[in-house]
Amino acid sequence: MSKFQKTNDFNEIVYGRRSIKVYDPTVKISREEMSEILEKASKAPSSINMQPWRFVVIDTEEGKETLAPLSRFNKEKVLSSSAVIAVFGDKKNFDYAEEIYSNAVELGYMPQEVKDAQINAFTPYYANMSEDVMKDTIMLDAGLVSMQLMLVARAYGYDTNPIGGYEKDQIAESFGLEKDRYIPIMLLTIGKAANEGFQSYRLPVDTITEWR
Repeated sequence: MSKFQKTNDFNEIVYGRRSIKVYDPTVKISREEMSEILEKASKAPSSINMQPWRFVVIDTEEGKETLAPLSRFNKEKVLSSSAVIAVFGDKKNFDYAEEIYSNAVELGYMPQEVKDAQINAFTPYYANMSEDVMKDTIMLDAGLVSMQLMLVARAYGYDTNPIGGYEKDQIAESFGLEKDRYIPIMLLTIGKAANEGFQSYRLPVDTITEWR
């Protein structure tokens, strides 16, 4: 159970989010609670439900010391946060297709004939998918889960900050992952803000939207 008040107020979740640069280093998030947050975030949609996202939760001092030199100008956020979630995309995500669809059938989410049709249709498609198409698909899906993760964390009373500036060519191997298999997406720092952070201006809907 979180020491912070969870909220179901959607406006608070969305409008209360801030860009956080410094966290309260005394605040810790239990692995049980972090698992809850990740489980809820993983309800995000993905292409044919392949869920290609993979998380490395860096919550130990040793882990942060490994990450800090790779985080460029984000070291303060990394070291003061409760944890850093490194989001990766698994290029071999279709290896889990049988498990995903078989469990969907068992749980009554999908009839057997639909599962068989899906597996038969998508197995050759994924086997012949180009590197560029695979990367584009993974980046889209991992972006969806990352934003959902930030919103879930906010609902649990925590603050986050997405980081794109880090040594992406080194991050996988530094944490024991296969560099050729796992695509680095972003780092997400999570914790309790040491200050209120700052708001940022958003373009109005009329500027970013066309109606046809």
